[in-house]
Amino acid sequence: MVKEISSIHNPTIKQLVTLREKAKERRKSGEFLIEGVREVNLALQAGFELTRIIFCENIIDPEDLKALQVQLEHNVEQIAVTEEVYKKIAYRSGTEGLIACVRSKSNSLSNLLLPENPLILVAEAPEKPGNIGALLRTADAAGVDAFILANPKTDLYNPNIIRSSVGGVFTVNIATGTTQEVIDFLIEHNINRYTAILQEAVSYESQNYTQPTALVVGTEADGLSELWREHATKNIIIPMQGSLDSMNVSVAAAILVFEARRQRGFN
Repeated sequence: MVKEISSIHNPTIKQLVTLREKAKERRKSGEFLIEGVREVNLALQAGFELTRIIFCENIIDPEDLKALQVQLEHNVEQIAVTEEVYKKIAYRSGTEGLIACVRSKSNSLSNLLLPENPLILVAEAPEKPGNIGALLRTADAAGVDAFILANPKTDLYNPNIIRSSVGGVFTVNIATGTTQEVIDFLIEHNINRYTAILQEAVSYESQNYTQPTALVVGTEADGLSELWREHATKNIIIPMQGSLDSMNVSVAAAILVFEARRQRGFN
């Protein structure tokens, strides 16, 4: 059965808008929204549970809708809306007429499953959703075994993170925790910690990343906290030739993780 809604004042539509806009509501309900056919399919492939789909038949490709519907569990609510209603719910334009309501997953460090010789990217306290999204794209491209957010300042299911990660939030193994919890986790699992810190650092190219490795980056404004320096296996730096002493965090992370991948033979 497909439910039809044509009013932007419908209580269900108001609830969906609140879910999109408010991190507090996402935490309370344990749900969040995904926009776009590709993103929804990536979430399904990653084992996320859809509770409802909202689609506009005037926008969505009928074949895309049909292909999605055959994958849905019988208890997933399906809502057809008008273009006006769809635009009221949607965070961005050009999302192909499809929005899904999805249950959040736990991102606890205790649930993080790692291979014997992991390569991990850690980012401490990134605030800008665009930077987090770019870091997730980097993590996906490099095929890291996990991406860990230490002291996260932004809701992981913020719609701008989902948008800027191009669905990477569903393709990457993610965990979150305080800085101390992340450090304790890495030490407990005998994972070397290479921290991108300017002071007392050696060139990133001089280190061996073929053993269990965590590459740790901080914000462009504040860098990493003192705790990381105290517990680093080695502080590393990317030598730069210009007048500035910093670069975008996702660019720095890409340089580091792809050097680690090069050393590991991209396997």
